[in-house]
Amino acid sequence: MFSTRSLTRSLRPLVSVRLFSTTHPCLGRAVVYTENGDPTSVLQILSYPPIPATPPPNSLNIKYLLSPINPADINVIEGVYPSKPTRTDSLGNSSGLGSEGHPVFIGGNEGLAEVTAVGQGADGMYKVGDWVVVTKQQSGTWMSERNIPAPDVARVPGGRAALTEAAGATLTVNPPTAYNMLHDFVKLEAGDWVIQNGANSAVGQAVIQIAAAEGYKTINLVRNRDNIDRLKDQLTKLGATHVLTYDDLTDKSTRDKIKQWTGGKPIRLGLNCVGGKETTLMARYLGQDAHLVSYGAMSKQPLSLPTSLFIFKNLTANGFWQSQWYKTRPSQERDKLMQKLVGYINAGKLQTPDHEILHITGNLSDEEATSAVREAFKKLSEGRYGKKILLKVD
Repeated sequence: MFSTRSLTRSLRPLVSVRLFSTTHPCLGRAVVYTENGDPTSVLQILSYPPIPATPPPNSLNIKYLLSPINPADINVIEGVYPSKPTRTDSLGNSSGLGSEGHPVFIGGNEGLAEVTAVGQGADGMYKVGDWVVVTKQQSGTWMSERNIPAPDVARVPGGRAALTEAAGATLTVNPPTAYNMLHDFVKLEAGDWVIQNGANSAVGQAVIQIAAAEGYKTINLVRNRDNIDRLKDQLTKLGATHVLTYDDLTDKSTRDKIKQWTGGKPIRLGLNCVGGKETTLMARYLGQDAHLVSYGAMSKQPLSLPTSLFIFKNLTANGFWQSQWYKTRPSQERDKLMQKLVGYINAGKLQTPDHEILHITGNLSDEEATSAVREAFKKLSEGRYGKKILLKVD
């Protein structure tokens, strides 16, 4: 289910886009939109002049290497995600689009980049060749190059010598979310138990691996399906202690089963990305003084918790958003988190998600490239990729 191999070759029949005109080899390119809507209708490719070789003070010039296409990114384009990007008119496109009076949104929230120039005041923190990940939410990462304030990124320890590009590109959101939820709410010790729903999600799989690396035991809940045994096997190989379906939670024997697994030890942390009745059932398995941490609502149903859990078990319900964590933590703490996660990867304890690379490159016109990008998003909406998609814009 996981692989560190880039699968660019398998995508070439689907999308083979030459973006740079042979007569304008220094132009940058970006995936932009001017209004919210269906990505297959509103996304377009925009060429823009090269960025100045010398960055302003306290900023960096960066070249994007890979940028994930996450479900939340599509929600942002559609205009239904709580976090909103800001239009930019600083691309300075000669045609007007992306310049003053004609602002655009740039797609993408997560991305891996390489530093190509360092501005005065940032030279003590970064150097040319460093790998960085963007930590400021909705900055716009689906582009080839840009100038960015130094505080809006975090260095990836070791860079190219330590990680593949795919590992670095997927380092910003899902693994940090998993790590912080496991550490910020309950002081867990080896042998303690965690229960989570959405266990086969990207965050859920990171929770399994990080918990296993630190000696925590996990009970992992997933939706029942035809290939459930295969999924259970995949999650177990990642380090899951036990895997159950939501249907199992309604079985009266499950409580005795879990009590036997835990030896009667209370489950002190529950992680929720589903909401609805599945989370209500899961919460009943939490022990005294436990925390239920919600970071998503995939069911699109409200979270309903019995009052008795608060009165008699002293349950605490929390919310978590990794973007807010980045916003409120100092750069030293962000760098420390990156070091920890890279350490897991180098030790083989945190695998890179199985992925395919959507490589946009070449000499087609913006119009031809736009058609190809929209077709790729159509395939994505139809579920015809089946793996995490990483975007590369040359």
